[in-house]
Amino acid sequence: MDQVPLLVEIAVALLAAFVGGLLARRVGLPTIVGYLLAGIAIGPFTPGFVGDTATIRQLAELGVILLMFGVGLHFSLRDLSKVQRIAVPGALIRMALTSLLALGLSRLWGWATAAGIVMGLAVSIASTVVLLRGLMDNALLNTPSGQTAVGWVVVEDLATVVMLILMPALASGAGTFDWIGFGLTLLRAVVFLVLALLIGAKVIPWLLRGIAHTRSRELFILAVLTVALGTALGAARLFGVSIALGAFVAGVVISESPLSH
Repeated sequence: MDQVPLLVEIAVALLAAFVGGLLARRVGLPTIVGYLLAGIAIGPFTPGFVGDTATIRQLAELGVILLMFGVGLHFSLRDLSKVQRIAVPGALIRMALTSLLALGLSRLWGWATAAGIVMGLAVSIASTVVLLRGLMDNALLNTPSGQTAVGWVVVEDLATVVMLILMPALASGAGTFDWIGFGLTLLRAVVFLVLALLIGAKVIPWLLRGIAHTRSRELFILAVLTVALGTALGAARLFGVSIALGAFVAGVVISESPLSH
């Protein structure tokens, strides 16, 4: 078994997730609670089996990419425009209030201002994966409330790009801020969204239509996976946005085409 360590870790992770999810459902909890507890049980901070955390982390990123891509397939830009009056101000106001409350709490603890800001920004962001998994498990993803919630976390994901730009300046403690670097990174994120939603919306459906004409289901699935992974990795490597957001945008682009089904 030493020659196939990756297969062993995948098998153990799947078994733990299955058992954890099953037990969670038996006691009336969402399956994701069982998945989280299973991950803790086989993680490096508890006794027993401990896998290669670097490898497992990459597998987890792959899972996030596929989940966010699937959610994007069920999300329409038209739906986002319908909920923007609630999602955009609601997300921004909640993030601001949460950050201020965390900053005030950190000051009571005697933390430095920069550390308090970092903590405030960290706790102001909701987990996109947890929220979407809960919506999907309860068949709420395509409801008006579910679409509003998805639009809300999309706004938070976009805000995360700005936060990641701010983090190095806060961590340095130099008291200076690289406005040029901030502007360039923000510009790259905007360019990615523009390219994906304008050019990608024409190129990707055209490519998939060509693959569909081959009447090979395997080739079509490979093409879709390539688009999902390629867009997610390209977004992170070239434009500095999160892998999850890149995969979500790829799904949204395809959702606008006749091939979204």
